[in-house]
Amino acid sequence: MKRKRIISILSLLLGILLLLGCTGKNNAQEAETAADASENAGTSGETGFSFGTPPDGMGQPPEGWNGEGTPPAPPEGWNGDSQSFTPPEGWNGDGTPPSLPENTEQSSQGGFGGQPPQGGNGNGQPPQGGPGNGQPPQGGNGNGQPPQGGPGNGQPPQGGPGGSAADVTYSAATEITAAETQERQTYTSATADENALLIGTTGTVELRYPTVVKTGDSNGGDACNFYGLNAGVLCKDGAQVTIKGGTIETAADGANGVFCYGGNGGRNGAEGDGTTVTLFDTTITTTGNGSGGIMTTGGGTTYAYELIITTSGQSSAPIRTDRGGGTVVVDGGTYTSNGLGSPAIYSTADITAANATLVSNLSEGVVIEGKNAVRLENCTLTANNTQRNGNASFLDTIMLYQSMSGDADTGTAQFAMTGGSLVSKSGHVFHVTNTNAVIELSGVAIENDDPANVLLSVCADGWSGAKNVAALNVKNQTLSGTILVGSDSELSLTLSEGSSFTGAISGEIVNAKGETVSSEAGTVRVTIDASSTWTLTADTYLTEFNGDASSIITNGFALYVNGEKLA
Repeated sequence: MKRKRIISILSLLLGILLLLGCTGKNNAQEAETAADASENAGTSGETGFSFGTPPDGMGQPPEGWNGEGTPPAPPEGWNGDSQSFTPPEGWNGDGTPPSLPENTEQSSQGGFGGQPPQGGNGNGQPPQGGPGNGQPPQGGNGNGQPPQGGPGNGQPPQGGPGGSAADVTYSAATEITAAETQERQTYTSATADENALLIGTTGTVELRYPTVVKTGDSNGGDACNFYGLNAGVLCKDGAQVTIKGGTIETAADGANGVFCYGGNGGRNGAEGDGTTVTLFDTTITTTGNGSGGIMTTGGGTTYAYELIITTSGQSSAPIRTDRGGGTVVVDGGTYTSNGLGSPAIYSTADITAANATLVSNLSEGVVIEGKNAVRLENCTLTANNTQRNGNASFLDTIMLYQSMSGDADTGTAQFAMTGGSLVSKSGHVFHVTNTNAVIELSGVAIENDDPANVLLSVCADGWSGAKNVAALNVKNQTLSGTILVGSDSELSLTLSEGSSFTGAISGEIVNAKGETVSSEAGTVRVTIDASSTWTLTADTYLTEFNGDASSIITNGFALYVNGEKLA
């Protein structure tokens, strides 16, 4: 009798346990499905436009990058609000950032095509100034004084290749030398050439809602631009740093907001030491000259999610890079510059940005120097370049050039944009000089508010040592305006996948100084597929045409190829 009662009780308990197990499994499946839906909602859609696969030697793109300009998604659990951030699997709660992408050394070579320009000495001779668009050559004069006037200001660096990190003596108001997490701490420095916070460790460091205040001008020149002297926050020596929320303010010359130095000694294309900085929802404000928002050099890696960065000084791009390059991935946020020679993005690195608002109120919107790249996806870019900077003799919104300062290797500069909008308030929309450049566009809403309505200029400017060679490749893209190609320059234009171009190509070029640069077009090759059209707005003379003449809408004008009338 007792045995039967015991058996009955055990059977009842077993049934209850089985019922609870099924319920738990269903709840877990529902949670996983919800998490998957949330993650999918946070990723950008397919663009249908591939910019190519990076060639050998470029290194592997950040994990999650699909070759179409899409940066890796934020770490799992991030919902755009750092206050409620849930660390992804693998984070140990002590500030370990997402896993480092493999082969993060700077490369920026390709995927866009195009042959490197003929010429260029590649030996690091200083330019005759810096790019008129933004960051000047970040060279110094060997005695710690930065070039006068910033990038593209017309003054070449007065010698010296920029020194080395070994020559820099660092000091910091606060220094972190081991893995740890700090929350709601304040870091301040009012001393010249001193970092408010220096993180130098191979460990992982997490800063939650920090307050950083940096004053005290520096005349350190290259030490500030290449190696992080005087920055608000300097990360180096292989550190893995995560910053969530908080504010970082610098009000000093040579005081970048957050500086990621990858330790390759400024050797362009060389592998860094793995230093990685990941920021979420942080507000960064700088007011001094030579003070970018997030600064990446020496092969470092920076991830930026939903930042608000505002800069006001000269040579102070919100998204800034310099000698030694690196990798920068931006997703979301607003990046605004107000100073001369301070584009929203200055690239001597491989930079990808998605879903971001980029504003330049005085300078170019984007500047790419040498063999480096910028990819934008679903971004809003607005620039009002109303003042020339140094050697620059043109005003423009996106500039691709080579200064020959040694800050960037000689090679193909690459710009790709998918979706989003591009508003050019002053000057030429695109300008290519002293380099080989590839520009690729797909589905971008382009607004050109300049009365001259110049879409692209490929011609001589204030730098020398290489040819002016550009390829403009578009898919599913509407273009309008005049394309200018100097007599000593080359352009290849390809229209495909339902693209249209309303405009003409000319070699009659006068720069913003009022000087005549060219009176006839150089080498111009145009390729049009059967789905695309070109509507002429003036007589145009080409070197080569590939396509069907029926794609040309003459509109009362004529198209000539090697002197022969085609349409």
